[in-house]
Amino acid sequence: MIHVRRAGALDTGAMADLLNAIIAKGGTTAMTKPVTRGDLLAWMKFHAGRNAWFVAEDVDGTLLGFQWVEPKEGLPPEACDIATFTRVGRTRLGTGTALFEATRKAAKDLGYAWINATIRAENEGGLAYYQSRSFETYRKPDTDPDRITKRYNLR
Repeated sequence: MIHVRRAGALDTGAMADLLNAIIAKGGTTAMTKPVTRGDLLAWMKFHAGRNAWFVAEDVDGTLLGFQWVEPKEGLPPEACDIATFTRVGRTRLGTGTALFEATRKAAKDLGYAWINATIRAENEGGLAYYQSRSFETYRKPDTDPDRITKRYNLR
């Protein structure tokens, strides 16, 4: 059983630990330096009212993953950007699906028309995840040809 709920300040320590394990492994995120609880808390607060953060937990309360949407420089105001992270070695069928259902609804409720996802070209798992959610490739960023940009229409 996977439980999804809004993320809050008390989740940021576990979220930072999960994200730092992904960063240390390499290959799936553009982030290269470890993050702190304070970093995540600042990110949450930066776009407060225009973002939505969710965590997925198992029945024991272990963090399986987290996801957020927020505005991003370079995107039009009707678009938000998405980020998804799941625990290294505990990728479970259903975690991403459960997170995206909550995030998609929240993005729509926030008034966004579409969601942008930028994925590293070598991140086969990330590309497959967003493809399975019906994201469509719409461009390769000019500034970094090693990334693929996908779009999910909310309307």
